[in-house]
Amino acid sequence: MNRKWILISFCGAMVLSALISSLRFQGTKPVDPGHVDMPEKGFSPRQLLASGSNPVREFSDAIADVVEKVMPSVVVVRTESVQYKVQTDLFGFPTFRVQQQLAGEGSGVIIDERGYVLTSWHVLEGAREIEVVLSNGEKQAAKLVGHDRTTDLAMLKIKSNGKSFPAVEFGDSDAVRVGEVVIAIGSPFSLQSSVTVGHVSQKGRRVKILPYEDFIQTDAAINEGNSGGPLINADGRLIGINAAIKTDAVERGVGIAFAVPSNLAMVIAKSLKEKGMHEWPWVGAFFRGEGALIEQVWRDTSAAEAGMLQGDEVLEVDGIPVQNEYDVYRIIFNHSVGEILRFTVLRDKKKQLEFELLLQEFPRQP
Repeated sequence: MNRKWILISFCGAMVLSALISSLRFQGTKPVDPGHVDMPEKGFSPRQLLASGSNPVREFSDAIADVVEKVMPSVVVVRTESVQYKVQTDLFGFPTFRVQQQLAGEGSGVIIDERGYVLTSWHVLEGAREIEVVLSNGEKQAAKLVGHDRTTDLAMLKIKSNGKSFPAVEFGDSDAVRVGEVVIAIGSPFSLQSSVTVGHVSQKGRRVKILPYEDFIQTDAAINEGNSGGPLINADGRLIGINAAIKTDAVERGVGIAFAVPSNLAMVIAKSLKEKGMHEWPWVGAFFRGEGALIEQVWRDTSAAEAGMLQGDEVLEVDGIPVQNEYDVYRIIFNHSVGEILRFTVLRDKKKQLEFELLLQEFPRQP
């Protein structure tokens, strides 16, 4: 009997508690689970949205705008080559057998709306078939127009059937400053349309990789597959063609990157497009050392006919002051055969003379 009354008392208490709770919250609005008003003072300062000018965001947007502008001009260059092995038959006659079919990949940049692409020669050397992949994924067959081993540059022509392509804008590599922000675009390790940002570490680098070097050194990350791709400035203009890296063989990809300056690359590209080869200019004199002294003058050349002498010190070329032989050669090589350059020299350390010299083709090996 006592248990029955205890159970009835417990149930009555539960009903009364529920009724009281219902009366207490009557008239209140239900909570919207999608929106909860919280007082601003409940946030610490670092949780509040940033306001005002943000230089980092502005810099980031500027880089992204430049990349968006240039990306359609950058292509992947894919090649296919066959390696042959020489063998002999039972009678000792040589026979050829396909040993291995090789596939290669690099980068390139469209420099002419008609489909001319500048890239690195080592990407194409030995290729039997060449294909370029545009930034939108479209694949196009291409043919080799010409190459220059001295600078490791080569030119392709997309087989376009009259189609127009977005070409990169040219910059002035001579005006590039050490410390300037630069952007490299390419396809390292087959990762198409990869972008890295860095600075110009130095200019006029010579690292004994190619016969002629006047590299722009950069700390923008460049790896296998970046070769032939563009190095651009903050305005989205081409200032170099990525060419090589100098790295520890054990630590692949950790190193220093180098690019052929655009001024030189464009002179060579013009020759390749017109003649399929590049004619290197000279004036018939060799220069050496600080002060750009004339070391030797060759007979029957522009320098000899103009009256230049061994021991003359070159002060200016084409109105540009020079400090050493590299400055002289840089100016000469940024021009083409048939152009005329004005040389200002100092003779016997007292007499200043001026000469106008016709750029001739550098003598070829017989």
